[in-house]
Amino acid sequence: MTTKRQNLFTEVGNRDSLSKKISHEIELAINSKVLKEGDKLPTEFELCKQFGVSRTSLREALRTLSAKGLISVEKGRGIYVKKISSDTVTDPMQNYLKFKIGMPYVLEVIEARRIIEPEIARSAALNRTDEDIEKMKSDIKKLKIYEGGPEGLAHVDMEFHLNIAHATQNRLIPLMVKPVFRLMPMIKSKIISDIPNAIESAIVWHNKILDAIIEKDPHKAYEEMKHHLVIAHEHAEEMLRIEGLTKKEEE
Repeated sequence: MTTKRQNLFTEVGNRDSLSKKISHEIELAINSKVLKEGDKLPTEFELCKQFGVSRTSLREALRTLSAKGLISVEKGRGIYVKKISSDTVTDPMQNYLKFKIGMPYVLEVIEARRIIEPEIARSAALNRTDEDIEKMKSDIKKLKIYEGGPEGLAHVDMEFHLNIAHATQNRLIPLMVKPVFRLMPMIKSKIISDIPNAIESAIVWHNKILDAIIEKDPHKAYEEMKHHLVIAHEHAEEMLRIEGLTKKEEE
């Protein structure tokens, strides 16, 4: 689908942060649905003319929009508005957290989970469906029989927690926690390597949390998740000690 609009954009003015102004204007047009999913933007030449900028400034703005998952630049075809998915929202935040946090701030990641996830478990106990229960049962089974390395195990571990978030039936919750959960395999894989009983502990607590959710007992689900993450925090502290990583040393 091609957008047939004349002078969709106007000149952005002075040369200060031109690419940011261009990307902001195009993003605004997408968010306000002036440009819709699948729409074709004007050509680079036309955009340069409308904004009154050089091709260098325009291409920098397009790279920014592409990195955000808002557009796709298809060689020989043109520039298109991409379909917005959950990854469009969560990927930039995950990359930000990975760059800004990293291993020195492991305990802050776990602490954030201790604040958020018990309430998520409480809501899941109240709102879960039979389908949600089957997914969580499958997650625990995979964790028990998984024969791959620590990072793969860590992904399976976090899938259980993400499915609890989905079980709340609140579409915002998975979007909020997914970037944090995506940091966990980097952390959890080191914990699994350094703490011999980490996976066995996770299986025990996952079962306790699932039992509470099956029973539709919100208080019990809250408490089981709370205790699970207290142990996760202890394991993270032990891993940091073994690895010789502390926040102070890394800073």
